[in-house]
Amino acid sequence: MSSFIGRTDELVELKRLLRATRLLTLTGPGGVGKTRLAWEMAALEQRGGRCQVSLVELGSAATGEQARQRIIEALASAGEPHVLTVGAGGAVGSDRDRLLVLDNCEHVLDACGRALSTLFPRHPGLRVVATSREPLRLPGETVYSVGGLSLPDSDGGGSLAGLLRSDAVRLFVHRAQAVSSEFQLTEDNAVHVAALCARLDGLPLALELAAGLVRAFPPGEIHHRLDDRFSLLTCGWRTADRRHQSLRSAIEWSYDLLTSQEQKLFRSLSLLPGGFGPDAAAAVATDDDMPASAVPRLLAGLEAKSLIVPCAGPTGSARFRMLESIRCYGHERLRAEGEEARAYERLVDWMAELARPFREAALTPARTCRVLDEERDNLTCLLQWLSVGSDPRQLLLAGALALVDINRGYAGESRTMLAGALERTGPGAGDRSIALCMQALLTAWEGDAGEAVHLALQAVTLERRRPHRRDHLLCRLLLVLSLARTQRGDQSSRADLEECVEISHRVGDRVMTGFCLNLLAWQLLRGGDTVQAERLVDEALPILRGEANPVLLRVILHTAGVLALERDDLDAAEAYFDEALGDTDHVSDTAHLGAAGPALWGLAVSAVRSGRFERALRLFAAVERHGASAALVIPPWFRAQVEEAAATALGALPKARAEGALAAGRRLGPREIVDYARDGRRGTAPGGDDPLSPREREVIALVAAGLTNRQIAARLYLSVRTVETHVRNIRNTLGLRSRTHVAAWSARRAQAVPTHAEGKAGAGFVA
Repeated sequence: MSSFIGRTDELVELKRLLRATRLLTLTGPGGVGKTRLAWEMAALEQRGGRCQVSLVELGSAATGEQARQRIIEALASAGEPHVLTVGAGGAVGSDRDRLLVLDNCEHVLDACGRALSTLFPRHPGLRVVATSREPLRLPGETVYSVGGLSLPDSDGGGSLAGLLRSDAVRLFVHRAQAVSSEFQLTEDNAVHVAALCARLDGLPLALELAAGLVRAFPPGEIHHRLDDRFSLLTCGWRTADRRHQSLRSAIEWSYDLLTSQEQKLFRSLSLLPGGFGPDAAAAVATDDDMPASAVPRLLAGLEAKSLIVPCAGPTGSARFRMLESIRCYGHERLRAEGEEARAYERLVDWMAELARPFREAALTPARTCRVLDEERDNLTCLLQWLSVGSDPRQLLLAGALALVDINRGYAGESRTMLAGALERTGPGAGDRSIALCMQALLTAWEGDAGEAVHLALQAVTLERRRPHRRDHLLCRLLLVLSLARTQRGDQSSRADLEECVEISHRVGDRVMTGFCLNLLAWQLLRGGDTVQAERLVDEALPILRGEANPVLLRVILHTAGVLALERDDLDAAEAYFDEALGDTDHVSDTAHLGAAGPALWGLAVSAVRSGRFERALRLFAAVERHGASAALVIPPWFRAQVEEAAATALGALPKARAEGALAAGRRLGPREIVDYARDGRRGTAPGGDDPLSPREREVIALVAAGLTNRQIAARLYLSVRTVETHVRNIRNTLGLRSRTHVAAWSARRAQAVPTHAEGKAGAGFVA
């Protein structure tokens, strides 16, 4: 009786799949809207006159025999205009195809499988759409995973009209207006509605339960109370079956269908809000009752039952996550079973082992940086649990978190966590110098060079006084001290670097030697000795290219780019800055751009020197908007060049054009900024100041080919939300109102502009 909102792409895709299969199973977690989507699809088929439809509700079937009887009754029911009828001799007969919708099959899978295995050979015109929290696992079955409704942009920006393009927001607003006709989406409540939809993962059941509370609570308070969501979201439709009366019941139904081992693993995984791979899952769950060898099989079972969601890791490795509501339920059960403390202890041991190379190497190996980055959110959650005590391991883990945030290009909450860990642990803790070192880096990042020098000196003094001095760690501490002193303008920073080089030579640390040579090149550049600076960079760059982690490599590539600018070789400079952007295939719409900031600034300065002022202003504005200040990897003297270049670009353009370029830059998302920067290198982009990125051109080509967002996401290995963002940016940039207009624009451009690179999707599209 309520309206059906959204799911346009899903209905198109399901209609296509239904033509190619006889058994189509819609899977997904409880409350995701499988039933409503299946019924809407069946209604479209029925209204189109393409088939007769029977709906069989199996959720209340207590046994497999009851489920089998309901299927038989639906097929044999006579006198109903929209159900299958039995002809002479008991054979099913009809002039049209039959569509049987089996709803809520997950608890009677065996009975459904046996019934369908018998029916399909006898009735060639029969097709079945099943909804279940896991597949039926029958021959010929096509499985379609139903996700939450589309969410608004994760950065929280956008107009009210933009928010209403999100299906999740539209559903919430519509259901809220059904219970309170005065409710409106306003500037005041929009941010809370968007955040609420995101925290509920776009699950229609959860959104409807939340919307039903707006008569009593404003959206901001509903959002604030989601920490106790299972007590809050309890008032489902009076006519709904029991498992849809509350959010807890919806998840509990799935939990009760698990084996005891699956339940135990499910509970343990709730400690990992940042997702997990098989190793992390084994770390938190393995004990005498659950060997590590069983974990991959159990993970596959939980994924099949829609309780965890696969999401490829940055290196293509297997990784999963839990929806927030499902994770909250798992954590509640973990506490109820008395397993929380033991699971956390196992997680601390595993995370400390991951961070061990951070303690034992002067510069953290690239693989360790990647692993810690992948586990960042889990590391943050673990440190919050450790913050109630004085466990000395929190010093190492807080330092590792700071390393991740510095590598990403922003401080996050690392500084607060480091300060807390230093305060709670004793002065003799073995990893105290590591924590002080990272606190000094973060303090310098935020611009307080004096305090950074003070903290770094404490760390160096503490390490020099150790009975057994750790040279590799002392080398790192001296490096940080030198960075802080350079930022403060102290001449003594060079002596610190030279001691670093001496120690790194002695212990055979080539990467540290190379990085110190790069920093010495900074010192020479500041004094105008470009020849000697180039010699040091030429010596260090091959070492860091072959052995360093991406962050250190970006720093020396930036230095090489600056040296190329100094000799006015703009092509070489832009090549270095482009390489310094690194691998951006996994830049998300919410990622900060600190790691790419120096290279983007370098490309902007190069654009100014070659007279491309609008391009330069777009880059300056984009970097400024996303906070990519890169304080620790930009020498102070280069900042002056950046400011001078920005002033030159502003002065070279009429005010209106300059303001337009700045506004265009601020509209770019993180991924679009990097794509735009790469696409506009000198001699590489036919369109000059092209506002469309290469990725957006690929999306345009696939939209023009008729693919849905979900199909585009699969083709380009992106999330559906990222594709939605690309399509929205394309429409905004080109001033188009719909996907149809985007496709028409693409067709016109293809006719008007010959392709420059045959075979590459979208290569011929220029703005």
